Amino acid sequence: MGFNGIGGSSYRNIHLRTKAITAGVLSAISDIVSQKLTGIQKLQLRRLLLKVLLGAAYLGPFGHFLYIILDKIFKGKKDTKTVAKKVVLEQLTASPWNNFVFMVYYGMVIEGRPWTHVKAKIKKDYPSVQVTSWTFWPVVGWINHQYVPLQLRVIFHSLVAFGWGIFLNLQARSMALTKS
Repeated sequence: MGFNGIGGSSYRNIHLRTKAITAGVLSAISDIVSQKLTGIQKLQLRRLLLKVLLGAAYLGPFGHFLYIILDKIFKGKKDTKTVAKKVVLEQLTASPWNNFVFMVYYGMVIEGRPWTHVKAKIKKDYPSVQVTSWTFWPVVGWINHQYVPLQLRVIFHSLVAFGWGIFLNLQARSMALTKS
């Protein structure tokens, strides 16, 4: 028996591909909304494609494997104590890592800034981004682990991340505007 009691590796590959595509599409829509909210008149296609790449190549697959690993560690249990442990583990590992990766990717790849500038922005702004993340994502994580089936968790997470992505984009954009 394979993934969540269903099929084998081809089933997992289809779901991985679906999650990657979904994360890429939602990253694109989130970026389009962010660009419009920040007053960008002409859509920045390079930036948009780089955000699609981040969603499809990193966020979707990362979430796919994260939720599989968490379910294996905790043997798929959904009791209150186990869900709390999953949420805490996710918030102490994946959350800080993903926010860091986003800030590095946005600064170096999307904006094309040198590491020293990106490092200074991270040093200054990462703590507030992470604290904000910890006020929002644990609730999402709880709902996700408690009520959403394993095969749909990345998609649920990606839908919520749509709004979070807008927040991060607006934060990153406001930081870039104040430094320009």
